[in-house]
Amino acid sequence: MLTGWFLWFILFWSVFLLVTMSIGGFFMFRKFLKRLPKEDGKSELDWQEYYIEQTRHLWGEEEKALLEELVRPVPELFRDVARQKIAGKIGELALQENASRITKDLIIRGYIIATPKRDHKFLIRTLKEKQINIAPYEHLLQSK
Repeated sequence: MLTGWFLWFILFWSVFLLVTMSIGGFFMFRKFLKRLPKEDGKSELDWQEYYIEQTRHLWGEEEKALLEELVRPVPELFRDVARQKIAGKIGELALQENASRITKDLIIRGYIIATPKRDHKFLIRTLKEKQINIAPYEHLLQSK
């Protein structure tokens, strides 16, 4: 029969494994759902890749640096995913508007649309540091 500290160790280890496997499974399942094809035959990730490829030539070094600065607070483990999601939304906006190049305006709007509201605080602070007026984007910040 298990008694004493070994019993507690086994119980703790069992709970720990269950929790970590559940968290990992959650993120894997989310990725799986994003890979599933929609009605048009393409998944969310396929569309992101498409928009990035179609607009890759429109990005300048300054715009890439701004995007990199905006995704800096994201933990490094998830930064590539965040960058791809935001760049995909920016590319989508650029294609919809037939933009000849990616501008700060497109980057800011794409960031606001692609990210959850809790991430907008960092965007606002960064834009104020760069002395960029946020008034044109208030409607996007409020609508989420």
